[in-house]
This record gives sequence, structure tokens and C-alpha cells, in this order.
Amino acid sequence: MLGSGAREHALWWTLRQSPQVDEAWVGPGNGAAQAAGMALALDPRDPDQVLDVVSRKRVDLTVIGPDDAVAAGVADALIAAGREVFGPTAAAGRIESSKAFAKEVMLAAGIPTAAFQVFDEADAAIAHVREAGRAFVVKADGLALGKGVHVCATVEETVEAIRRVMVHRAHGGAGARVVLEEHLSGPELSVMCFCDGRRAIPMVPARDYKRAGDGDTGPNTGGMGAYSPPPDATPAVVQEVVARCAQPAVDELARRGTPYRGCLYTQVMLTRSGPQVVEFNARFGDPEAQVVLPRLESDLVDVVRACAAGDAGAVSLAWSAAATVGVVLASGGYPGEYARGKAITGLDALDADVVAFQAGTAFEAGAYSTSGGRVVTIVAHGATVDEARRRAYDNVARVRFEGAFSRRDIAADATA
Repeated sequence: MLGSGAREHALWWTLRQSPQVDEAWVGPGNGAAQAAGMALALDPRDPDQVLDVVSRKRVDLTVIGPDDAVAAGVADALIAAGREVFGPTAAAGRIESSKAFAKEVMLAAGIPTAAFQVFDEADAAIAHVREAGRAFVVKADGLALGKGVHVCATVEETVEAIRRVMVHRAHGGAGARVVLEEHLSGPELSVMCFCDGRRAIPMVPARDYKRAGDGDTGPNTGGMGAYSPPPDATPAVVQEVVARCAQPAVDELARRGTPYRGCLYTQVMLTRSGPQVVEFNARFGDPEAQVVLPRLESDLVDVVRACAAGDAGAVSLAWSAAATVGVVLASGGYPGEYARGKAITGLDALDADVVAFQAGTAFEAGAYSTSGGRVVTIVAHGATVDEARRRAYDNVARVRFEGAFSRRDIAADATA
């Protein structure tokens, strides 16, 4: 399992439940993998390091978690070496690593999405905004740790976002190019699909919360929580998202000679005219994976191996009817500057069926401490979203570290 976040912990946790798994390593992992003695010191973005570890550890299956490992061509290297891997090639993964490329794919495939324009120069982008006289959504073209999207309310806010991305390089090289999008209106929905290069097989839907503060205030983060299932995500809605958005993207990538094998994350906005794609990601969503995978009753190993082999036609997914709510506990100051090395207590005080998927944690001398911005996602089950929400927040209160904060309104829209 490549990666170190709560998404990767959720995948590792799910894979380990398979009777087919003897050992499950995580590279580089976090405090959870360190405590289990299964963390590997490697850079998941380095194909040579990954190949070396896979060979030495006699690994049968590699699952790629983070977007930058996809973009680095780790899957390409493993495939070339004859190794089994779940995760798209770098070429197929451009559907996330380049927002401009993703929009080109959507246009070619007739996928509904917001109108857009691409700019390589800040002055041209700013001139376009001023001439249009309205606000836009500003997206850094490249990978920006989930923080490269700026939803602007005014012309001046849009101009400032362009300068922040393209001139001041707030997201580094990811901001060399920007995509300006028209605003869409409606609730967002996340539908992740298992893909084998030809098929998009949907998982149960989820809804996440990207901004740092309650009421969707504050800066964008990598995600402060999620729940599944959203009440408006009926089976018919999910099937429409697959038919109009996910499957056409898989078809278009196959047509281009870059078949997509892995998890395709499709985030849509449910507008009055139907679902429109906000973005595609070339991996499991975080924090969506933390609330979706605990509902999976099928053997994840069977599913990912079928996708890796390019033939998931016989895959039939079984899901729990229970609802799940995941709340992220983050370090004070996140997504800006924050302190590390703060002692974490209470992880051993959670209810037996509540899971703490770790992200920014370290384990040393029998104790956990913080090592990142998003520290842990507390996930609880319930017969309803309301029950799962109450249980999640009850358990969140038991985990403590200096500066810890969480949003208090995760899944509140589903229980109002």
C-alpha cells in the first residue's frame, strides 16, 4: 500500500480483512503502520524505490494511494516489470494531474461540466476576468494537495486568486497554468468507481466538506470530513453520474490508448439541469474513502485484482446498509502553518466499532504524536446518518492533542 494518509490507512485496513492477505506493508505509512511494524521507509513517488521494495518483500499486489505517485509513473514501472498494480498509469492519471487535460477529455466525451477557459499567462487571465466583469472559480492546473481550487465571489477576489496561483506560486509549479470556470450551483456529490480500463463500477456515494470552518467558511483543505450515503444520492442519481460522467471518461481514455485501471473519483454538482462534473481524481478520495470502504462487504482484494487484470466484468459489490460519518481532527493552524510533535491521547478510548484512520501521526516508544495537518479521521457507523454523526462526535471528543480542532457540522445537512 503506497501512501501515508488516512485514505491509505482505510485501504490498508480494508485489504487486511481479506483472507487472501498474509502481510500488508505500507510505504511510508504513518503511526498506525509504525505501531503494527508494517511501515516501510520509501518515497511512494520513486518508481525505483517501489520496485526494489516489491522485489525484496516478494509483494504480489501493489495499491497506489496518492495522486503524486500516480503522476510519477509508479504504475507504469510496475506494469513494465510484470508486477500486479491497482492504480492508473501516468498518462491515464492526467485526468487529475492536469485540470486542463481533464476538461479536454470532458469536452471530447460530451461530459457535462462548467464552461471554462485555460490560461498560461496571469495577465491574460486577469484581463479576461475584468472584461467579463464577474467572478470565476480559479483552478491550478497541476496537483496542489487538494488546495488548488479557489471559489471566488467577486472580480477582485478572482484577480487576487490568479495572482496568488500564477504569480506568487502558492501551489508551486502546479500554478504555471490555470483553468477559469464558470460557477455551478447545487450540492456536491462524490461517486468513486472501480475501473478495469473498460468499465466504471460505482461504489456507494459520499459527500465531503472541503473548507476548514463550519458553514463552509475559511480556506480550502484536503477535506475535513465526509459521510455516506447522502440523502439526495439515490440509486438513480448515482447511475446517472456513472452513465453521463464516469463511464464516458473511461471510454474516452481507452479511445486515446490510455486505458484507466484503478479508482476513478468523480465529483459532481447536482445542478437543476442534472449532474455536472466538478473534477476527476485518479485515486480514492480523502476523506471519502474513510466512510465508503467501511461499508464494503465484498473482498477488496478480489475487486482490485480484477481491475488490475483488465476484467472486472464478474465483479459484484456488496455494501452494508449502515450509514457512516467521518470527522477529521486537524492540527491548529491547518491548512496554514501548524506545529508537529504534539502528544495524542484517547485513541485507545474509542468505541470498539469506531475506527480512527490515521494520517499525520507518528508512533515512537509506545506513544502517538502529530506529524501533519490532518491528523486522524474518526469514523462511526449508525443505522441512520444522524446516529452515525452523534457517535462520531462522541468519539472525537475522546481524542486529544494540543491545538486540535474539527468542524462541528459534518453531515449536519443530512440530519436537519
